[in-house]
Amino acid sequence: MRAHKLTVAALAVVAGLSLTACQNEDVAADPKPATSASTTNGGDTDQAQEGTVAGTGSNEDGTVDDCRTDELEVTASDVTIDGDTVGTVAVDLTNGGGRDCALTGYAGVDLKTDAGSLSAERTGEEAPSVVLKDGDTVSFAVTYPVNDSGGSGVRVTGLVVTPPDETKSVTLDWPGGSSLPVTDGSGTPVKVGPIGSAGQGG
Repeated sequence: MRAHKLTVAALAVVAGLSLTACQNEDVAADPKPATSASTTNGGDTDQAQEGTVAGTGSNEDGTVDDCRTDELEVTASDVTIDGDTVGTVAVDLTNGGGRDCALTGYAGVDLKTDAGSLSAERTGEEAPSVVLKDGDTVSFAVTYPVNDSGGSGVRVTGLVVTPPDETKSVTLDWPGGSSLPVTDGSGTPVKVGPIGSAGQGG
């Protein structure tokens, strides 16, 4: 019974979260380097609108097609400043597809933990379209509560990223704090900023 209560409390670390496609556990091998450990197929329909944006692409009508997961190298690093009560992880998306492509809105982000999968909430900031030239990188921020409670908390075991308008995910090692505080759901949630956001506060 005690273990059950701990699991319920741990899952309350993030309040009001919605499930995303990243929670599908059917994992397949990813041909990308070690920065992209595995991929997941699912159906996150609550991301930014699909389509194309105006830019310097090769299409005759001057639009640029969306970036596909297989064209992106996805990496993550901890950029938290010492003393902050909220940790920050920057996720970099590098275009290696040999063409310009567009990213619009928010990526799907899930944290894998020893208590289950937690979906990051969107910050609600404006989510502009970004044309990513071949070889260029754009970043977004994931913020999370720092576990300074002195307890073991909820251990984070991985980061799952689904680019905007995609259903194929990339699973990475989690570079941030090793655990999240266990709360009753009233604490700071895990949040994701839009494409182009990075640094403190997402």
